[in-house]
Amino acid sequence: MDPVYTGTLGYAMAGSQAVIIVLALALAAAAVVAGAALRRASRLREQAGHATLLARQSEQERDMAQQVLADRVEEERELTREKTQFQAKLADYEKYAALAQLALGAAHEINNPLLGIFSHLELELKGADDAEQRAEIQACLEGAKRISATVRGLLNYARPGPLRLSRISLERLVDDTFSFLRHQPMFHAIELRKEIAPELPAITADANQISQVLMNLLLNAGQAMPQGGTITVSATKVKFEDRVEVRVTDNGCGIPADILPRIFEPFFTTKRGQGTGLGLSISQAYVRNHHGDMEVESVPNRGTTVRFNLPVRQVGRPAPEPEEELVS
Repeated sequence: MDPVYTGTLGYAMAGSQAVIIVLALALAAAAVVAGAALRRASRLREQAGHATLLARQSEQERDMAQQVLADRVEEERELTREKTQFQAKLADYEKYAALAQLALGAAHEINNPLLGIFSHLELELKGADDAEQRAEIQACLEGAKRISATVRGLLNYARPGPLRLSRISLERLVDDTFSFLRHQPMFHAIELRKEIAPELPAITADANQISQVLMNLLLNAGQAMPQGGTITVSATKVKFEDRVEVRVTDNGCGIPADILPRIFEPFFTTKRGQGTGLGLSISQAYVRNHHGDMEVESVPNRGTTVRFNLPVRQVGRPAPEPEEELVS
């Protein structure tokens, strides 16, 4: 073999080995760099994941803090509303207590001389022969009767009599009230409806007072519908409570919003010459006397709903005798 060729081949092989070594070293270096990059990327992913987790936790904590703050604000608002309602009720009770004391004194001062006036007018009426004179005396008697009715209303409002408790069927009580009112001229153009739940329990109450409440509410409803309409009396048991709710609904003229807050005030009336303004006050006093409550909803030109609730039993008061029959 040619020595020159052999030398050249050796140099070429040596050069190739060097290139391979360099390439190997470059690949090894690249692998080291790539491994370091991968490890760094893994650490960055871990850090990013941890940061994301912290961000989510912070967001949840922020949302929880906002919810707690919102709940506290709502609790404060509710407490403020309850405080305002309590103060308003307390003011009402104080006002009504003062009115009650005034009513008792006024009733006593009026009633005694009124009896003398009645007696004198009745004697005058018996001895009067002239028709005009009799008409004048009769007008005086009617005025005295109106004063007497106002005094009785004052006494009923200021000092409701002790409850005479008995077992009452509300359905029978409504039927009896309807039977009486259907004969009144005011109710000739009015349809009276009854919607009493079949499972409604009998209640322990004063039949006379609850009957008076129903009568007052129905008369008010009738006066709100001079052209006729429909009055519905419904009664249901309150869910999860040992109470019943009675509703009297009419489709009459309704009550203006500015008048609605005053309807339970004694002597407040919009029916000049047709009432004393004590009907709703007395009705509310009777219902509260039974540990119940009364409220009114009304829309002008659409109608009014008066609802009151009563306990099925009068806790802490003498119960009727077991053998006592249901009354109405």
